[in-house]
Amino acid sequence: MTTPRLGFIGIGLMGDPMSRRLLDAGFEVTVWNRTREKCRPLHEAGARMAPSIAQLVQSVDMVMLCLANTDVVEDIVFGEDGVAAYGRQGQCLIDLSSSDPAATREFAERLEKSCGMHWVDAPVSGGVMGAETGTLAIMCGGDEADVETVRPLLAPLAARVTHMGPVGAGQVTKVCNQMIVGCQVAAIAEMVALAEASGVDALRLTEALAGGFADSKPFQILTPRMAASEFDNPAWHLRTLLKDLDMALAQSQRAGSATPMSGLAAQLIRAHASHGHAEHDPATLVETYRHRT
Repeated sequence: MTTPRLGFIGIGLMGDPMSRRLLDAGFEVTVWNRTREKCRPLHEAGARMAPSIAQLVQSVDMVMLCLANTDVVEDIVFGEDGVAAYGRQGQCLIDLSSSDPAATREFAERLEKSCGMHWVDAPVSGGVMGAETGTLAIMCGGDEADVETVRPLLAPLAARVTHMGPVGAGQVTKVCNQMIVGCQVAAIAEMVALAEASGVDALRLTEALAGGFADSKPFQILTPRMAASEFDNPAWHLRTLLKDLDMALAQSQRAGSATPMSGLAAQLIRAHASHGHAEHDPATLVETYRHRT
């Protein structure tokens, strides 16, 4: 069986390490990014650099996206000289971005009608470290045959690939993931500030609570950063978490399902972001609760 040629669009915090893992797994990878210079380190590592989306799509068998949000996905796929203009029957688009579930279903229909390409939504969880180590959790939506086709391509990236249902189901699952993460971020910020205000060394919280019911990845990552006020070089940004929580609220309205905790977390994070923290580490939320002297 011929190894499929892969195109990867979106070379950012997650796209760069994911592309590297695909290269290391022996795939031929062609990359494209709006800021072309971000592709050069991958080119030096063995990737091909496409001068345009058109040339990338025409030279590969599968197209992968890892983009900032739903609007960017739509622009890259359906904008002038986008993926849809050059896609062909037999190709599959694998969207690793976190996008709106309803929009994803609409995009999949538009893309197939436009050029015959199929769509698999495959959002990821695990952050930059997970991308670097190939231990991401990937939740897929799409036709079962399409998901099975792309599963070997996702294997170098993930500890687990789960087919959740038809197109859009992967994005709903990622929304559920982010609801838990967002609520945890808000609660951890309150908790660290309370410990400090009560005279407890917040730097020891992760040691004290390790293995208990309160333990979690967000707890392990965010608590030390909050306690030490180490906010430089964030692996993710407050605006990204807020975007995901807003998608959760939109999905809750469509489904008629109440999400009061996620709604409160979104508003707390929105208030903090509005004071100039949108591009900062979510750990900075602890500053909202610290006593000022």
